[in-house]
Amino acid sequence: MSELVNSNPRILLVDDDASLLKLLSIRIESKGYKVTTCESGMQALQVLKSSMFDAVVTDLRMDEMDGMALHRQLQSRYPALPVIMMTAHGSIPDAVEATKQGIFAFITKPVDKDELFDSLAKAIEIHGVSADETANETNIVTRSGAMLHLLEQVKMLGPTQVNVLISGASGTGKELLANAIHQHSHVSDGPFVAINCGAVPGELLESELFGHKKGAFTGAVKDHQGLFQQAEGGTLFLDEIGDMPLNLQVKLLRVLQEKTIRPVGFQEEIAINVRIVSATHKNLPDAIANQQFREDLYYRLNVVNLKLPALCDRREDISLLAQYFSTMIAKRMQQTEKRFANDAMHALVRYDWPGNIRQLQNVVEQVVALTPGEVISVHLVESALNSNESNVEPLSLNDAKKEFERDYVVNTLKMAGGNVAEGAKLAKRNRSDFYKLIKKHNIDVDSIF
Repeated sequence: MSELVNSNPRILLVDDDASLLKLLSIRIESKGYKVTTCESGMQALQVLKSSMFDAVVTDLRMDEMDGMALHRQLQSRYPALPVIMMTAHGSIPDAVEATKQGIFAFITKPVDKDELFDSLAKAIEIHGVSADETANETNIVTRSGAMLHLLEQVKMLGPTQVNVLISGASGTGKELLANAIHQHSHVSDGPFVAINCGAVPGELLESELFGHKKGAFTGAVKDHQGLFQQAEGGTLFLDEIGDMPLNLQVKLLRVLQEKTIRPVGFQEEIAINVRIVSATHKNLPDAIANQQFREDLYYRLNVVNLKLPALCDRREDISLLAQYFSTMIAKRMQQTEKRFANDAMHALVRYDWPGNIRQLQNVVEQVVALTPGEVISVHLVESALNSNESNVEPLSLNDAKKEFERDYVVNTLKMAGGNVAEGAKLAKRNRSDFYKLIKKHNIDVDSIF
């Protein structure tokens, strides 16, 4: 697959009759479809490993692997992909059996072109979800049946106001899914505001969420509008909600119940109209059992639960995502688009991806940058996978301390309105030491705002 941005639906045409294959291909392309042809079911399965399609049109009677055997493989690997079956041996029993097994349409030969075009149009209208369409609507690229089902749920949840809790391992795309919920909601014209509750020190998180009044505490040199107010009329995404301190969980529960907030130092309540979507990689029922998370807050947040599958559980998306990332990275670097050699792509598909989509994107970025030509080799992919495995291990204690220190300085500067002297006071450090911390972590104070 050389490019992902193509508005024409993609059809995979499978028939062991070469002359008929050519004739049907010309006919289908005349209607504006993009057609790829295969002369066997095995060849079709190979093509599907590195390309995606909106529908498959296949003959029933073929040597080695017939149309029904191919369909069973497609149902297992790509359950959302509609299949139209052709046969010169058409009969009512065949059609009934095919329909029972999930065939979208059953067409007899010689093929009536109008019947074929009508079936294709209906199949794509009902089932066809290409990478571009998915990416354009939700920024989520997929052909996984589980993910497409999840996106259907997102569309249904969008117009409602219910709170949604997204669960899934790190790197699976929880913020993208939250944004998709926002985009399908009646507040889609409003802001989408996100915060990682685990990345903000507990003593700063309350002010970050609810805001504060000038003079509320040392270093509060001006009024600060919190994220709830910034998200007014839109969606607030609370990522890693399982890391929120217990004292703040109590205050968040009150906000959810009363639909009001009280910024630090304020006496009056402020009404809010914000949709809440939260996410966690933790097992919150276990956290409740260990008294690390409030049960009443859990039920408030978890009105609907959406579970994102790990990348290894949506393996059919690996080749699609890899080529998508390659295309985007090449565009960003203003390079010629690069494609993966077949064995390189197979290496990606076989890998288990403990770091999920985030790890895949990092690997693709690495191999694209290091590939001088247009084809990414298997040796480069395997080398990147071996070196990247260390990136998904837990941080060392020293690295974790550095990451915390940098996040602390950034958030302190935010609270101080970008004033370094006030930030130093808030951190209870002298100005010289605070400047050294800013320089140590290469923090651009102006870019924070």
